[in-house]
Amino acid sequence: MSRIGNKPIQIPTGVKCEVSGSHVKVAGPKGSLERDVRPEIEIIEEGNTLLVKGKDDSKKTNAFRGMTRSLIDNMIVGSVEGFQKKLIVEGVGYRVKVAGSQVTLNVGYSNPVDFELPKDVSATVENNILVLDSINKELLGLTAARIRDIRKPEPYKGKGIRYSDEHIVRKVGKAAGKK
Repeated sequence: MSRIGNKPIQIPTGVKCEVSGSHVKVAGPKGSLERDVRPEIEIIEEGNTLLVKGKDDSKKTNAFRGMTRSLIDNMIVGSVEGFQKKLIVEGVGYRVKVAGSQVTLNVGYSNPVDFELPKDVSATVENNILVLDSINKELLGLTAARIRDIRKPEPYKGKGIRYSDEHIVRKVGKAAGKK
């Protein structure tokens, strides 16, 4: 049994959830999100809670049940609080600049790299720390991963783009290995 899938989802005040068949729409103070769930999953609305049930007891359906419960919970949290990811741009001469929905990264290439943000993601810069905000956790993580892929952190000097909570294991250079 899925322990996560068994937990009911509490709907806070100010959030409106609409369930119609396999389509879920959540509207809150920060915005609205919608998603289609898999056909083997059914969502039951009881007052201010949602229950995620599987139509059969197979292992696959149970896994989808837990995932669907997490996705719907993230939709509710995102519409109330939103999500945030911080990316640190580290290196000599490395800079990041935001103009509207365009992020310009100077990260050691001969030309600056322009990255177009999706419409639901906003960005700000403070001291070479790129802060991404969105109500959609899935889209936010995907956008942050694509920006990080532009210049992954390298293990010798730690230069590159990394998450704020990411630890880079540093390697010893060849000069230290000769001793």
